[in-house]
Amino acid sequence: MLYTEIPTQRPVTPLLDGIDHPQQLRQLEQSQLVQVADELRQYILYAAGQSGGHFGANLGVIELTVALHYCFNTPQDRLVWDVGHQAYPHKVLTGRREQITTIRTKNGLAAFPARDESEFDTFGVGHSSTAISAGLGMALARRYQKDPCDVVAIVGDGAMTAGMAFEAMNDAVAHDADLIVVLNDNDMSISCSTGGFAKHLAAIWETGHLVNVNEHGEAYVQPHPKWTYNSRLHQSATDAADNLFKAIGFDYFGPFDGHDVEQLTQVFQALKKRKGPRLVHVYTKKGKGFAPAEADPITYHAITKIAPVASTVVKKAPPKYSDVFGQWLCDEAAQDQRLLAITPAMCEGSGMVKFAQHYPERFFDVAIAEQHAVTLAAGMACEGLKPVVAIYSTFLQRGYDQLIHDVALQNLDVTFGIDRAGLVGEDGPTHAGAYDYAFMRTVPNMVIMAPKDENECRQMLHTAYHYNGPTAVRYPRGVGLGVEIQQQMTALEIGKAEIVAEFNPNADQQISILAFGSCVAVSVDAAEQFANQHAVGVRVVNMRFVKPLDEQILRDLAPRTQLFVTVEEHAVMAGAGSAVNEFLAHAKIVKPMLNLGLPDEFLHQATHQQMLADCGLDAKGILLSIEKAWL
Repeated sequence: MLYTEIPTQRPVTPLLDGIDHPQQLRQLEQSQLVQVADELRQYILYAAGQSGGHFGANLGVIELTVALHYCFNTPQDRLVWDVGHQAYPHKVLTGRREQITTIRTKNGLAAFPARDESEFDTFGVGHSSTAISAGLGMALARRYQKDPCDVVAIVGDGAMTAGMAFEAMNDAVAHDADLIVVLNDNDMSISCSTGGFAKHLAAIWETGHLVNVNEHGEAYVQPHPKWTYNSRLHQSATDAADNLFKAIGFDYFGPFDGHDVEQLTQVFQALKKRKGPRLVHVYTKKGKGFAPAEADPITYHAITKIAPVASTVVKKAPPKYSDVFGQWLCDEAAQDQRLLAITPAMCEGSGMVKFAQHYPERFFDVAIAEQHAVTLAAGMACEGLKPVVAIYSTFLQRGYDQLIHDVALQNLDVTFGIDRAGLVGEDGPTHAGAYDYAFMRTVPNMVIMAPKDENECRQMLHTAYHYNGPTAVRYPRGVGLGVEIQQQMTALEIGKAEIVAEFNPNADQQISILAFGSCVAVSVDAAEQFANQHAVGVRVVNMRFVKPLDEQILRDLAPRTQLFVTVEEHAVMAGAGSAVNEFLAHAKIVKPMLNLGLPDEFLHQATHQQMLADCGLDAKGILLSIEKAWL
């Protein structure tokens, strides 16, 4: 059925309510699976409205998920979900139905598959393109243990654009591994799929070469009538097409309608009788069954929870940092034709839609290929252009070798706009940007900045762009503080901090709070409260630069500082505070130090504010930590 509204009342789902374990699903007649899928779709619509979260991808895999759990003996057989955006139906069918509305909340279900949450979550994910490698590892391990099982890796067409996926497929053929890869092709990642691989999938679909399997697991060609799906033309064929997967060495089966649950069960039951590396190609529609999401899958990639109708007028929110980046990108590009912009499949999330529309010849979406994105920028810089790489902190981790070897080692002029730095709230530990200070500041030639607000973000991006060498500006997820953004762009002095607040400046004893990026504003709040409660001078320094540090301000402050406090929304270990410690030790400046930041653990999902409070990085927590260290 096609739905047009997200239900606010729990739908009636009699078959689904009886499934607390996939074994109960497998006891149903195959003819009942269509109803199970429809009930599951209704329930996912309701649950997503209650909790928010990933939306379109989950609606697109309803029938596929039902068929997989119906045909395979999970959890003994292994289902490995790539990325995990599409794992909500899987969670519902594996004993977490009544908990699904807690997803992405503190102490609730994780936003992605998590091994410590359920035995059915065979591999923890959140980043793209890992499922085939993990699934191959499981298949080879079970072969070695002489305890074989079916292993199925479910991979989206967007995730297939990453080199890691093809490395794994190549290795699977080398080992003749008993591995099934399900290619869930919906012509999307988060943005629309791009590149040669997307064109190749479209060509397979358009030529209509359909390879099926009979009940004995034998391959044969089966024509199907002409029909239109996902804006691609399907037509009958009489022989199997050569394609990339076959060329690698996989047995290829498909394409199949990913919303025909009965056909999918027949295919999977037959494929279980075959051995070796097999790939099943299915077409699905992101947002399937919900008309608005089918029409606009990018907007409906994820949704927020349905809130009660407000009775008062809501003030306009400050711009998101990603929007500040996007506007700066357009403004800088208007002044310099050398600017080119690169994104690894995050055009919308990184605020680049306007730039892509205005400067299509200068915009490069490289798909989910972070390593390639970084080295592509290096190559552009070699030719005298000025590339800007828009990337999330958590995804830059995947391009670390390229950052070192291809950009920094050659001192190339590449600017990195690093979004989602620090904690990211409901998306949890897989998406937190907790380590970028540490992994970047150890790299020679890097300049690293962190803005205190949205205006400083704009000015820092301008500063980074006009610096001749590798630079990074890291900024948080979400909206700014509401400060006025100056349209005039002015470069900051490299490595220069600023004192932004001083309380009780004439007091005999002084505390210097060295705050980085998003922690400046809360540090000012904590400093004012401490100064009001104690006869102590407190100053707050907006450090601005993690590398190079403003060493001079540290030397100047040291004689009149009885306690240095560093505050950062980053791991304490090897972070910005550690950089301060290192300098003071090297300069033989001995002072009491208090380093505040993220603890040495992976932090589970909650709201951003809840996570900050739990880490002691809100104003109250900073105040309490200073009092404990001082008194």
